[in-house]
Amino acid sequence: MLQRVKKTALIIVAVFGIAVAVNLFLGPHAIAAGGITGLAIILDYMLGFDRSITIFAANGAIIVAALIFLGKEVFFNTVLGALLLPVAIMIIPQATVVEDVMLSVIAGSIIIAISASLLYANHASTGGTTLPPLILKKYFGISTSIGLLISDGIVILISLIQFGFDAFLYAVLSIAITAIAMGYIESGLRKRKMVYIISDKSEEITGEIQTKLDRGVTLIPVIGAYERKKKDMIMVTMDSRNYRDLLDIVNKNDKSAFMITENVSEVHGEGFTYNSGSV
Repeated sequence: MLQRVKKTALIIVAVFGIAVAVNLFLGPHAIAAGGITGLAIILDYMLGFDRSITIFAANGAIIVAALIFLGKEVFFNTVLGALLLPVAIMIIPQATVVEDVMLSVIAGSIIIAISASLLYANHASTGGTTLPPLILKKYFGISTSIGLLISDGIVILISLIQFGFDAFLYAVLSIAITAIAMGYIESGLRKRKMVYIISDKSEEITGEIQTKLDRGVTLIPVIGAYERKKKDMIMVTMDSRNYRDLLDIVNKNDKSAFMITENVSEVHGEGFTYNSGSV
């Protein structure tokens, strides 16, 4: 129950984040940066349609698609987001917070990226073009950031006709910023370091890694091609912030140790995606 309440709260925050981006940053400058929200902005300027009503009507079909293609969990989360977004659009006032168009595009796009990533992390959607990326990822393995770029491209082509070339370019820039920011959020913020260490002091180094850094260590038997001498190669994965401490441990025990360090975007397992003994 606690997890469900937490997930619902995060979905609500994400939905209101999108509403803030639309009504305070992108909408005032007629930037239709994709999505049902972008389409709503276009119809608002073109025909005077209320943005919240447009979003509510379009999301009806999206809710059905969520049930068919993504299952009940995403369906229920999509129902929440799809129904809440029009409400958030109505609640958040339509105002120009930033007069400079470029700054407004950058700020709005980053807010949308954070909000969309938060929704995807909780298997949720606000409907609209945030749902196709989930379908593309499930059935074709395409990342959500690329999927969002594809689905939003259709909407900005319509904005070219209504708002002109300048607004079209701003919309393209907004989508690009959103895709890049989402890609970084999805992988960059979770980057870890995988380190391979070959040393004659592997036992001492291993002991300190386990006690001082509280990280698990894997020992891999290796043979040097020149000396034909058997050694244990240490393999350890850790957060980037602990890397400097690892260097200190290795240098203290063996300054001639051979190290290879790689950046990895995702690590699953005990100590990273869950803790031993946790519920």
